[in-house]
Amino acid sequence: MSKNATVITYGCQMNVNESAKIRTIMEDLGYNITEKIEESDMVFLNTCTVREGAATKIYGKLGELKKARDARGTKIIITGCFAQEQGKKLLQKFPCIDIIMGNQNISKIPEALEKIEKVQEVIKAGKLRDKKLKHVVLTGYDDELPPRIDADFNNDITASMTIGYGCNNFCTYCIVPYVRGREKYIPMEELINQAKEYVKKGYKEIMLLAQNVNSYGKGLSEGETFANLLQGIADIEGDFLIRFISPHPRDFTDDVIDVIARNPKIARSVHVPLQSGSTKILNDMNRGYTKEQYLELVDKLKSRIPDVALSTDIIVGFPGETEENFKDTLDVVKKAKYDTAFMFMYSIRTGTKAGEMEEQIEEEVKKDRLQRLISLQTEMSNEVSKEYYGKIERVLVEGASRKNKDMLSSRTSSNKVVLFKGDPSLKGQFVNIKINQCKTWTLYGEVVD
Repeated sequence: MSKNATVITYGCQMNVNESAKIRTIMEDLGYNITEKIEESDMVFLNTCTVREGAATKIYGKLGELKKARDARGTKIIITGCFAQEQGKKLLQKFPCIDIIMGNQNISKIPEALEKIEKVQEVIKAGKLRDKKLKHVVLTGYDDELPPRIDADFNNDITASMTIGYGCNNFCTYCIVPYVRGREKYIPMEELINQAKEYVKKGYKEIMLLAQNVNSYGKGLSEGETFANLLQGIADIEGDFLIRFISPHPRDFTDDVIDVIARNPKIARSVHVPLQSGSTKILNDMNRGYTKEQYLELVDKLKSRIPDVALSTDIIVGFPGETEENFKDTLDVVKKAKYDTAFMFMYSIRTGTKAGEMEEQIEEEVKKDRLQRLISLQTEMSNEVSKEYYGKIERVLVEGASRKNKDMLSSRTSSNKVVLFKGDPSLKGQFVNIKINQCKTWTLYGEVVD
């Protein structure tokens, strides 16, 4: 009788990549992957802990999974950053959990499942009275790189590659360095060979992932730099795009900008997290750059890569943020003219320095600032979109649009969504589209030769 497994993912692209690896491990163990929890013998909840509110969502899903466990004995495995952070404390609230596993331990899934099976056999035989021993908790990590796991990406277009683990930055609002450990990076030769494999398999987009991609090379030999890694992958024969997230503005060196500028295979979409436009708040966040240095980087990117589209992350309402500090953020948004931005209200994250800071900002003030920021960014995004009108853009076709099945959805090198009418067989191909309608978040066009 076949066995089923479900993998539920919260959080960043690193988690998406790790979920793909979990699916591959389970398929190798003979499990069918399904989205139907009610049919699953095993459910993995791959968790995020970047924001405090993540816990509420995770606890709600665990309540749902408990019902599945009660109904058919479904095993519950919690992985990811929240599992790493909470460890055994999760068992106090949810003793129904079978396995708690941190980010860097997913290669041990087979042995963890084997241990659970053996313990439960002993329990059934009445030889073990302490039921607490049935849980497996693996949340340790060390200086060694986790074993490489080839992933099933659930699509035939985009493959993601983890180029490094951990973070050394210790931004005062962020829990990541505490749950993912210190930075360590995979040797360049191994990454280039891995990229070659994905290109041979037909993937059209290679996504490079790390908590801080452009600090790649720390601890490696001379010459193993992010710029050289990008160039090495761009030199691989084939028609594909290279994307990467997430860089740190402080580490965005000239050689990285130059390698993007001279290689059309590297996407013209660059994520440059701002977090705040105020030098004072940036210092309190321990970001390592000033407002002026950030704007200098933006100018450099736009002058050397004229067709670049910038995206960013912004936090409003950080402790001590005054109205003048917030206006500095609005000023940067106007000057940088981002294509898109991911905007959040600051929320206290237990275990971080910012969580202990005085001058926490009232919720109503944070909400007001967020709405004003969103309004400005929407205006900027609309202006950027209008610049595409009449242009011919080379796009990667991703398949039918989720909202309109009569249209195909695609993305430009600058990561702009383009909808057009075309044959479904175009999925996974690059085509040229003339843009004839521009909305704030979506472009529309028609295929041209």
